[in-house]
Amino acid sequence: MSTNTATSSRAAGHARLLSDLVAGRLPDARGRFGPFGGCYVPETLMPAVHRLTEGVYRLLPDEAFQQRLNEELQDWVGRPTSLTRAAGLSARWGAEVWLKREDLTHTGAHKINNAIGQGLLARSIGAERIVAETGAGQHGVAAAAACARLGLPCVVYMGEVDVERQAPNVDRMHRLGATVVPVTSGDRTLRSAVNEAIRDWVTDPVGTHYLLGSAVGPHPYPYLVRELQSVIGREAKAQLTARAGMPDAVFACVGGGSNAIGLFHEFIGDEDVALVGVEAGGRGGALGENSATLSGGRPGVLHGAHSMLLYDDDGQIQETHSVSAGLDYPGVGPEHSLLQMIGRVDYVTASDEEALDAVAECCAAEGILPALESAHAIAGARRWAAENPGARILIGLSGRGDKDMPILRRFPVTSTGVEETAHAAS
Repeated sequence: MSTNTATSSRAAGHARLLSDLVAGRLPDARGRFGPFGGCYVPETLMPAVHRLTEGVYRLLPDEAFQQRLNEELQDWVGRPTSLTRAAGLSARWGAEVWLKREDLTHTGAHKINNAIGQGLLARSIGAERIVAETGAGQHGVAAAAACARLGLPCVVYMGEVDVERQAPNVDRMHRLGATVVPVTSGDRTLRSAVNEAIRDWVTDPVGTHYLLGSAVGPHPYPYLVRELQSVIGREAKAQLTARAGMPDAVFACVGGGSNAIGLFHEFIGDEDVALVGVEAGGRGGALGENSATLSGGRPGVLHGAHSMLLYDDDGQIQETHSVSAGLDYPGVGPEHSLLQMIGRVDYVTASDEEALDAVAECCAAEGILPALESAHAIAGARRWAAENPGARILIGLSGRGDKDMPILRRFPVTSTGVEETAHAAS
């Protein structure tokens, strides 16, 4: 086969995958997004996974379930969230900038959309107990709040490193009635927390539901989390088109990728809209210096799914680094891996220092303290705006930065920006 023929065949294959994604045919019956996804779990978990899969496909389309979920989203979560015209950033960047304000939800981040949805689903399929993992703490807080709302006991696993750097959220989880278990094994961050949550689930697959917080893991989790988070993109598209028109570009930060897939999903079929995911570039390009899975990773299997991962030549998953605990993960959701492969989404990085500068700029220009995770999206959008003057830009503000104050206090702000360098954030 000639090079031109191979290139043409690959392009046709990518076009078919995009068409299938837009038409709702992915994931397929095997839980695959093209070559990515699937379900790689211990045999002891297969009955629980089958029960969950049956429940997902039965309940998500159910009118009564959707009515109950929408009532919780409206009356308890606080949806729809605002779309804010960022006049200060617009003036500074020479662009038209809009922020989708997931920081204004109950508990302060997009994680609550998924937590209350999975909580309702878990109770409907007979689960008596919830386990969850958390990195930045926002999913842990959301899981704790949802379980308190629904009367379910909740255990949250959190890496020891993250327990220290996200202390306010640990206290919030305790106050909401959850048991927080510090994880002292492995890298003591999000990856290790996921490991421990899965181990717990294995010990009681019948009575326990694992409330996974991101669009990762075995099928049906990437699909389930996408469906529960896609309310972000539906709202944002309707709000923005009613007020200004379609965006030229949409930006979101990407760790595991739940807020990004929630925002992007509604726009995937709009070919004129650029979609840009911003990963954690950390403090350098070498393995262990960042959490930029799609920018520097390779395909493999982790936590039940085939996706892009950060591992060395011996196949060992690497420790990662980011100033933002919520992006500090060596994998990414399989749907994001597909979107990169077919070229529908561009994935770029923002360094720790750029993210800290973006926090300072957003505070100064908009009176909004964004989460460090969200700040990566702001930093990526700022670079893109410099190359595309006058563009209309939509940014997913995935959460508020109150949780990050123990970290941010180490980086005093001067009149020109962040005083220290981000290398001190290790």
